[in-house]
Amino acid sequence: MAIFLTGDSKVIVQGMTGSEGSKHTQRMLDSGTSVVGGVTPKKGGQTVDFEGASVPVFNSVAEAVEATGADVSVVFVPPRFTKAAVVESVDAGIPLIVVITEGVPVKDTAELFAYAQSKGTSRIIGPNCPGLISPGKSNAGIIPADITEAGRIGLVSKSGTLTYQMMYELRDIGFSSAVGIGGDPIIGTTHIDVLQAFEDDPDTEAIVMIGEIGGDAEERAAAYIQDNITKPVVGYVAGFTAPEGKTMGHAGAIVSGSSGTAQAKKEALEAAGVKVGRTPSETAQLMRELIQS
Repeated sequence: MAIFLTGDSKVIVQGMTGSEGSKHTQRMLDSGTSVVGGVTPKKGGQTVDFEGASVPVFNSVAEAVEATGADVSVVFVPPRFTKAAVVESVDAGIPLIVVITEGVPVKDTAELFAYAQSKGTSRIIGPNCPGLISPGKSNAGIIPADITEAGRIGLVSKSGTLTYQMMYELRDIGFSSAVGIGGDPIIGTTHIDVLQAFEDDPDTEAIVMIGEIGGDAEERAAAYIQDNITKPVVGYVAGFTAPEGKTMGHAGAIVSGSSGTAQAKKEALEAAGVKVGRTPSETAQLMRELIQS
């Protein structure tokens, strides 16, 4: 099993003909993803040749969906075009929209997410995220496919880099799915959404949750875990040494007073029964011990 993304998923790439879109389309194809098309306005009718595949380009998402039956879109477009690209995918009825783009204005993200919610047909992951992977089945985004194996752990993370590290450290056990939700102040899919999906997935036995300083998403996730999640969860919160008032990495990673600190998040998670490591490697070891026991 896998959550959100399966071996049957048909992926289109908005911005496939750009440098980043092209590079990561090749990586997705190399990892076995069924990439059925790209979308670049005014370039419809062209075909892009990749190693092992020729992928058609369409002028619009609606055209791509009609021709290919695509049900996932990965968005690699500049920040100023991201809102329009996502709205286009929502209007075309794409169920899963993965927004890789960094630097999307918060106002645009709020509006595109509200629009998606009003339609009720599309799940948005991101923006400013690495995407998601179901190892051995499909890979939508920029997560390296060769660092882990399929297995029994579910991973949800705000951080792309820490997603990769955790997957690599636990590669011998493997992952059912790993979801990078992004670290912007407003995102589509949250820790809570992914935690519940893993709870419902019969092939996920345990969950790793990676958070970071800023906001209260981890505290809300802790409360949700306590009330709704029966599977064991281990956690890590990045930013124990972050100075107050300084944005660290992600736009949403900022501590103000006692709000949003790594220590406060660690305490909330531990109060909910989550074992929390002080480093990524310690967190991986906690999961290893849990699986082995």
